[in-house]
Amino acid sequence: MPHLPASSALSRFRVIDLTQVRAGPTACRQLADWGADVIQVQMPEHMRGDDTLGGQDGSDYQYTHRNKRSITLNLKQDEGVATLKRLIARADVVVENFRPDVKYRLGIDYEALSADNPGLVYASISGFGQTGPLASRPGFDQIAQGMGGLMSVTGLQGDGPVRVGIPIADLCAGIFAAQGILVALLERETSGRGQWLHTSLLEAMVSMMDFQTSRYLIDGEVGTQAGNFHPTSIPTGVYKARDGYLNIAVFGSKSWERFCNILGAPEWIADPQFHDKPSRSVNRDALNAQINARLAAHDRAHWIAQFNEGGVACGLISDMREVFEEPQIAHLGMVKHVVSQRLGEQRLVGQPVQLERTPSTIARAAPRRGEHTEEVLSELGLATDELARMKSNGVF
Repeated sequence: MPHLPASSALSRFRVIDLTQVRAGPTACRQLADWGADVIQVQMPEHMRGDDTLGGQDGSDYQYTHRNKRSITLNLKQDEGVATLKRLIARADVVVENFRPDVKYRLGIDYEALSADNPGLVYASISGFGQTGPLASRPGFDQIAQGMGGLMSVTGLQGDGPVRVGIPIADLCAGIFAAQGILVALLERETSGRGQWLHTSLLEAMVSMMDFQTSRYLIDGEVGTQAGNFHPTSIPTGVYKARDGYLNIAVFGSKSWERFCNILGAPEWIADPQFHDKPSRSVNRDALNAQINARLAAHDRAHWIAQFNEGGVACGLISDMREVFEEPQIAHLGMVKHVVSQRLGEQRLVGQPVQLERTPSTIARAAPRRGEHTEEVLSELGLATDELARMKSNGVF
């Protein structure tokens, strides 16, 4: 089966995916979801080592590798590397997340490959960068969360550092890499030349610290754990109604006034303890206790309706079942359907960006290891007998 583009937006581009685990595959999934012909290159089954992402039939793997084709090549054999180079010579993009030295040892670094393909966009993702004192260290999402500052501002004060519940450093490194690839492809339209781009879990995590970085670099303030409450906008955080928890976000004086009136506490507007942002910061605990006491009079549904109708942001705190029971999620069409030949019908979350004219979909389920090897190599012009010889020699 030839390439089935998930969108027409990037269908003219071919991407060689040399990545594993999560950050690199996430970058390639972004491109595949917008129609690029992403060819995942894996080691042959007998050399695969441990499966990542819970095994190839697991839900995590199925989500991460949809819309791709898969081939196997034994990169420990010269012919395997030579075949990979032939494949790359016709590609637009290569994405790799080897240890920084591995690509040079294999002879598939940017300088070597761009000699035959000067338009090649080559993306590298690592734990800590391609050079520098930590470049050779193994990278892992939670290590980057800690070193990038996220765990120091996450969780309840006094409870120690807390990781977030998703691999955010991995995911953001992948998304930033995909963004960099698209920028490089746009620039190539002017210069006619590709280039090497690289990012890392550590760089992605520091970038995602956003206002915490400027608080320190400009104001000299070191952020600390604020638990479920916004560190500077008060009251914004998790509060408890009669039947459970909800989020409320109050930003600005007008929002504060609306909040007080809806809660039945108009006297707070002029109260010296609460009337402005600095006073609410100093008296945060007292204010939160009074807010919770008033919220206890009604269930969450009552308050969510009242606050939103009154112009104060408020919402449920949902588990994953509740997320997909939310009518707005259904209306947005975030859940896509695809049929796997091995696993049957699947539901997966699609792209969160909607392009009206060239939308993204899920055109194919995640492939099994090497499912498209002979198909893709035939596209290089390799004959059936040559493919049979390579297979018998363990090249794929």
